[in-house]
Amino acid sequence: MRTLDLPGAIHLVKPTNVRALDPAPVMFEAMLEGWARQQRSRLLAKKTVGDRVRLVRRFAAYTGTYPWEWTPEDVEAYFAAQFSKDPPAAHSTVRGQQNELSLFCEFITDSHYGWAAACLEEFGQFPIQVCHDWNTAAHVAEFEGRPGRRALTYDELQTFFDAADDRIEHVKGLGRKGALAAWRDSVMLKSVYAYGLRRREASKLDLPDLRHNPRAKDYGRFGALQVRWGKASRGSPPKRRTVLTVPELDWVVPLLEEWVDEARARFNPGKHPALWVTERRSRLGVRRLDEVFATVRDYAGLPEELELHSLRHSYITHLIEFGYPERFVQDQVGHRHASTTALYTWVSDEFRNRLMEDHLTRQAVRPSERGKQQPEGIR
Repeated sequence: MRTLDLPGAIHLVKPTNVRALDPAPVMFEAMLEGWARQQRSRLLAKKTVGDRVRLVRRFAAYTGTYPWEWTPEDVEAYFAAQFSKDPPAAHSTVRGQQNELSLFCEFITDSHYGWAAACLEEFGQFPIQVCHDWNTAAHVAEFEGRPGRRALTYDELQTFFDAADDRIEHVKGLGRKGALAAWRDSVMLKSVYAYGLRRREASKLDLPDLRHNPRAKDYGRFGALQVRWGKASRGSPPKRRTVLTVPELDWVVPLLEEWVDEARARFNPGKHPALWVTERRSRLGVRRLDEVFATVRDYAGLPEELELHSLRHSYITHLIEFGYPERFVQDQVGHRHASTTALYTWVSDEFRNRLMEDHLTRQAVRPSERGKQQPEGIR
């Protein structure tokens, strides 16, 4: 089949008038560059493209061979090694990597790009698809996260926030710098929970993202948050949504007001728009958010499997327990499908028992009336 002028095609990447002394590594690097161009043409994020290319490099380094020499057995051996690590790779991670490796093989075996024909001419071998249904993981479970990832109980959440506040006084007592940063961390963590934010969403918040809600005038400029850096679908820009401040969690309003009007200015951020700023007048990064959560979690003596995203799990669970409709919760957290919201829900036994009691109360009838309500054949 004729090679087309597609992004990533071999004749657009690899020079045809130069013969390399060692053609194998040159061909491999050209393949990776061609695949990167093909993915960028689909508007995939730079990080996504980079992560995929690095995966292919790791796989090639593990096998010690080039793509035109790979076999399905190489896939089995590589991912078996991933599960033998301590801790083992998560199921979702392995499945995602297998899918990415399959995409790379699809690219280099597609005759429109010319890589297979070039390998056959140069090395006497051509690449094949090495990822199949019988040697890769199937997506059979809706939730593939680690079992330890869960929502915090109400007691754990209270303990966690108390620890965040106590840490401020603890730093002050040590006579060291950092009390102001501990104050920021406490308000930031409470805001992540109060609005069900992801890490990147919280990190990217700016002062203009604080919004009024005409139906909740008492909250002032903290009636809602405009999230502009929501999780994006592949090839699309970040999704936007507005998260309303709910009455059950309106205790966050005075905390944010105090932070914006008093504490934040002590960092001397100048014209920097970030809501959460550092001592160096920069934006609080995603990794720093994880570190802050881990520090407070350990200070509170909570289980190590809890992570920052657990606050989002808690938010979704508690909105359901507060009685908000599922569609409202779905819109608040920016889920495209209701089934995704359901995966994050960890309603307590107390909540389920309360629903059961309410149901039994509504269905209860007096003994004298039971016979009248039952069909003739059941009496």
